[in-house]
Amino acid sequence: MNTRFFLSFALGIALWSTSACSRQPDRNYLDSLRDYWQTVYPRGGETLYCGRQFRPFDRKVNVEHVYPMSWVTKKLHCGKREQCRHNSPRFNFIESDMHNMYAARKDVNQTRSSMPFGIIPGEDHYYKNCDFEVDFRKHRVEPRPRARGRIARAMLYMSDEYGLDLYRKQRKLLEKWNHQYPPDEEEKRHNRAVARIQGKLNPWIK
Repeated sequence: MNTRFFLSFALGIALWSTSACSRQPDRNYLDSLRDYWQTVYPRGGETLYCGRQFRPFDRKVNVEHVYPMSWVTKKLHCGKREQCRHNSPRFNFIESDMHNMYAARKDVNQTRSSMPFGIIPGEDHYYKNCDFEVDFRKHRVEPRPRARGRIARAMLYMSDEYGLDLYRKQRKLLEKWNHQYPPDEEEKRHNRAVARIQGKLNPWIK
């Protein structure tokens, strides 16, 4: 092995190690939750679906996984969510990705559950003072316009980054929202804050 080859090989290993550490493959959801509140929203902020202002330690607000974790457990065939945390390192890595996390009102988060996004005719808001519509029969929800771009770019990132499924009609709508509702300064700040922790930006946010 000549000197030039050895130095190139060593440099490659060092770069790989740095990249691997920056992604923190042994992270878990609880680690991410702590860092998320302390670093991304240390002074509070605005909830995704309703645009409600919140302060730190607001008990009516929690973290929404925009790409649902129930879709991930189904894709990985690792069991229920708690089972996946114990038997699938890949699930833990995906669940802890903060590019997929946004602050949301607990009740709205629970109502959305794992329903896909769509456009629902009319303006029948499910909650008072919150532009959020639900069609239980067709199993879909419609978020407020300001949230649509953020939702689209989180969902598209997760699909591309981890090879997760998006059925054709859903992806087409999300790609439309991505173009129709470009990132604002708050979404860009969120992206940078997460990248400082995880070592990678969401490339859909430009």
